[in-house]
Amino acid sequence: MSALDWSVLAAYFVVMIGIGVWSKGRVHTVIDFFTARGRIPWWLAGISHHMSGYSAIMFVAFAAVAYNYGLAMYVWWALTIGIGVGIGAFLWAARWNRLRAVHGVASPLEYLARRYNLPAQQVLAYSGALLKVVDIAAKWVAIAILLRGFAGIPIFWGILVTGLVTMVYITAGGLWADVLTDFGQFVIQGVAGIAMFFAVLSHLDGLPTLWTMWDKLPEGHGDPFAGPYTVTFFLALLFIKTFEYNGGMWNLAQRYMAAPSGSEAKRSALLSSALWLVWPLILFIPMFAAPLIVPGLANAEEAYVKLAQTLLPQGVIGLVLAGFFSHTMAMVSSDANVISSVITRDIAPVLMPRLRRLADAAQLTFARVTTFAFVLISMVIAITTEGQGVVLKIVVDLVAATMGPISIPLMLGMLPWFRRSGPLAAIVSWAAGLGVWAYVKWIAGSTDQAVVVGVPLVTSLVLYVAVGLLRPERTRDRDELIDSLNDDRDPART
Repeated sequence: MSALDWSVLAAYFVVMIGIGVWSKGRVHTVIDFFTARGRIPWWLAGISHHMSGYSAIMFVAFAAVAYNYGLAMYVWWALTIGIGVGIGAFLWAARWNRLRAVHGVASPLEYLARRYNLPAQQVLAYSGALLKVVDIAAKWVAIAILLRGFAGIPIFWGILVTGLVTMVYITAGGLWADVLTDFGQFVIQGVAGIAMFFAVLSHLDGLPTLWTMWDKLPEGHGDPFAGPYTVTFFLALLFIKTFEYNGGMWNLAQRYMAAPSGSEAKRSALLSSALWLVWPLILFIPMFAAPLIVPGLANAEEAYVKLAQTLLPQGVIGLVLAGFFSHTMAMVSSDANVISSVITRDIAPVLMPRLRRLADAAQLTFARVTTFAFVLISMVIAITTEGQGVVLKIVVDLVAATMGPISIPLMLGMLPWFRRSGPLAAIVSWAAGLGVWAYVKWIAGSTDQAVVVGVPLVTSLVLYVAVGLLRPERTRDRDELIDSLNDDRDPART
């Protein structure tokens, strides 16, 4: 890292803080803080949805998979997400938006108390919030490892600096700051990613590298399925990513809720889907080609760092590192905002009913304090791990543990085909899904990633449907809620 690289990185942090301060003027109530009152343009919501879906772990653990297995990395990860988000554009995007526009929902879990009951809402809220903080801690460590690789900065200081900058802008500006910084980060990441892409092509055979490098790479690197990443694993990931990236990962539901209307939420989802299908290919081509440029790495997680140090000039390295930060800060800030919404709107008022009677200014202050506390706790967890354990397994395990049991009742509860499933179905599917994950992972000790990822989700789905069929719990209120989300007209016009 040269002085020019440091200057680029410092300028990036200043811009992020500036956006947060500017956004503060657009936030007057807790509704503004969590959903921007439905004023985010569809294209901006789509870009933000895309940016909030992945972090610097892609340049650490995922880079290692691309280095060792090649094309399979794109197929099982980005392709499954792109297809899944495309499916969700037609099933969930508009329904998330109507929850806000028709029912005044500000948290993705807020509607569950009416759709099921308060206990069902609370178990989903607590389990998701507790596990999400560990997930974010892993992402702090990932970006700190990259900073250590580039500049030799200790893990502690990498986490502290990144966390404090994120804490400032997300606490000040809420969802507006989150979405606007996502757009700025999208631009920075685009420039950095394209620079690396062309640097690799220039270093090898130019444009023909795109089709000639596969014969030079180790055997199997051009195969869509390789090693543990089989067709079964692909199908399992497609299943789980469809739920995860359409609202099971709560922060992404906010992007749909913040669009002006249901139809524009659908357009934002289609834009995000297209970005997922195309943009990761640009980012992954350098990772696929890495064995030809930096062969024989003892630690494959350093592949992208070594590429940047080998190929990029001064200043551009700082831009690439800013791109790394942009991924992690985009995901963490959006998670902090949505977890704060769940705590502020769903958990805290149950514990302290007087919070419901707070004035708008006091509610906004409480939301900001909650956001600050969430980021701080995740930073403390990350620092105490001392950089250990940030591997692909953490992310896969956490997704397997949470997405099925939490997202099945959350997302299927909006669809008319599952109106027979009530509170009992929601709680049984949640408890069984977590229990099966614990058994498969810790008692049976399965190392088959397809089993660890897919079985909890399938268990939750089967039980949610079966309990609903065997013991239906339909009520007029629940039916009216579901029907209001199934209306194809934009809620702003109804």
